[in-house]
Amino acid sequence: MNCYFAPLEGITGYVFRSAHADVFPGISRYFSPFLVPHQNRAFDSREKNDILPEHNRNITLIPQILTNRSEDFLRLSAELTRYGYREINLNLGCPSGTVVTRGKGAGFLTDPDGLNRFLDEVCNGLERERLTLSVKTRIGWEDTGEWPRLLEIFSAYPLTELIVHPRLRSDFYKGTPHMEAYSYAASHTQLPLCYNGDLKTTEDIRRLEQNFPGTRAAMIGRGLLETPDLVARLQGKPPASAAQLQRFHDLLLEGYRETISGDRNVLFKMKEFWSYFGKNFPGKEKELKKIKKAKDLRTYQETAASVLETS
Repeated sequence: MNCYFAPLEGITGYVFRSAHADVFPGISRYFSPFLVPHQNRAFDSREKNDILPEHNRNITLIPQILTNRSEDFLRLSAELTRYGYREINLNLGCPSGTVVTRGKGAGFLTDPDGLNRFLDEVCNGLERERLTLSVKTRIGWEDTGEWPRLLEIFSAYPLTELIVHPRLRSDFYKGTPHMEAYSYAASHTQLPLCYNGDLKTTEDIRRLEQNFPGTRAAMIGRGLLETPDLVARLQGKPPASAAQLQRFHDLLLEGYRETISGDRNVLFKMKEFWSYFGKNFPGKEKELKKIKKAKDLRTYQETAASVLETS
């Protein structure tokens, strides 16, 4: 089973992707945090840096777009072709309030007729440009009964892949995924399926393979943030060595210091990283708490070094 790295806004940008792929190869595809169409330009500077081919060497990156306007999707897709991209992903899963109130992300699922028109226009436009479309979606807004209609709509189009996170928007990231909805998809569509949601361990992924042998890929997000070598473990390799964990950390810190202005902003990014990465260091709760409370980059580096050197 192929394994994808899910897009996580503010975390899995190109610095993170490059460091992860360098130390922990094996991810089939990385997906970019969503791109938003702008009226007067294709990308802002952050977005452009994130999708530049020279910032994504040695990985397969699929750009993701967040919009509910077909003309904006097609315009931005055309810009992405200039950088060599041939597949574009549509975000129908983001549950953020600021997104869904505009009818985007998971908010678009409340308008199945509008979504159907959007997909018809987008697929026709992409076909002319010889581009392909994949979709990452939740299973509805607030009721699993919405899913059969949505799946029927998706199945009418030549999607390269349907990535299903079997939660409702109202679930956010709480509770357990609605596996009956994913099972329904597995038996009611011919589209290639990818599963996304609560894959934290090798056992979780193997269980998915066993229960849904027709599923082509698993998309993993927070599971890979917490266990960056998860795919390597799935392939039978031993857990990450102290040297690998050290190199991953150092590549991230170096990358952020080169691309982010101000030590305070770098410190914020590294603290966010440790909120997941710290799970690799049981028994280091005191040091991890000190990292969380660090006021300057020097204190942070000294404390992080003490954790990494004794792991």
